[in-house]
Amino acid sequence: MATKRICLQNGGFCKNPAVSRNTRNRAPCNRIVLIILWSVLTRRNAIIQLFQDDDPETVRLVKEQLAQGGREIVDELEELVAEPDLTVSQHATEVLHTVLQQDAKEDLTLLCFFFDDTHNLEHICWTLSRCIQPEVDTRPYKALIKDWGRKFLLRSSEAISSRERVTKLVQFVHDELGFCGNTDEYYSEKNSLLPWVINMRRGIPISLTLLYMFIAERAGMKVSGVNLPGHFIAKHGSVFFDPYNAGKFLDRADCEKILCSQRLALSDRHLEPATPRQIFIRMLVNLLYLYDLQGNREKYSQINSWLQVLTNPFLNPRRR
Repeated sequence: MATKRICLQNGGFCKNPAVSRNTRNRAPCNRIVLIILWSVLTRRNAIIQLFQDDDPETVRLVKEQLAQGGREIVDELEELVAEPDLTVSQHATEVLHTVLQQDAKEDLTLLCFFFDDTHNLEHICWTLSRCIQPEVDTRPYKALIKDWGRKFLLRSSEAISSRERVTKLVQFVHDELGFCGNTDEYYSEKNSLLPWVINMRRGIPISLTLLYMFIAERAGMKVSGVNLPGHFIAKHGSVFFDPYNAGKFLDRADCEKILCSQRLALSDRHLEPATPRQIFIRMLVNLLYLYDLQGNREKYSQINSWLQVLTNPFLNPRRR
């Protein structure tokens, strides 16, 4: 049976046999020559047949080459994911996740290079989640937080003082929605990812505080993070509270105890609202510590590269 060479280059197919005539004598960089049955194939059908190939190396090379197409082929991959053939769907899903993760990492790298304290902290949290869990669609979670914000607005409309508003917020987020500290799996990367925190209703101090902040913001209530060494807490006005511990109210003496465990003396600067940069850096430091414990050098290196850009004024144009 006659066969035909197809050159998969930069995410596209060249169906002209002449193009591939002498490819064996060329460097294989960004070019893969594959043999498929002779037929006039659309690009989509060609990819489907290549995904169905019995040779694992052929499939691997096709997936690798497709991933280089970047965000421009996302729609095409999503169509392939919907294919009834489970093999095709699985391979397309893996490529799609790779592309989405690469895209998210590029976005976060740019955010780090040009980061300043006007950046939207929630957007940064969603982007970080996409870097680590590219398979998760963050859009439904954004909509959920928006809906919670509307509901909280109705519940807090009659609150007058800062303490009353915090009480209403804790009653809604902790008592009604069920969010609390994750004491069983404290050292898990998932505690830093909003979609997982929302699904499991568990988190660490900083992720729970962020959730309180985002819900309150949608109801017109300003909640800030407080970057205490050893334990991240929240404040609204002059009222301090601890989202990790059921929203417990804190006074200055409580904050002094937290720092005492770190052998530090509390000062007024410790109680100032944390900036978006400080919060983002602390989130990354938490992950860096975790990946170091796990010995995950690849993720450690990625997180460390973002931290270097954020903290090095020579790498960040906004800090020069």
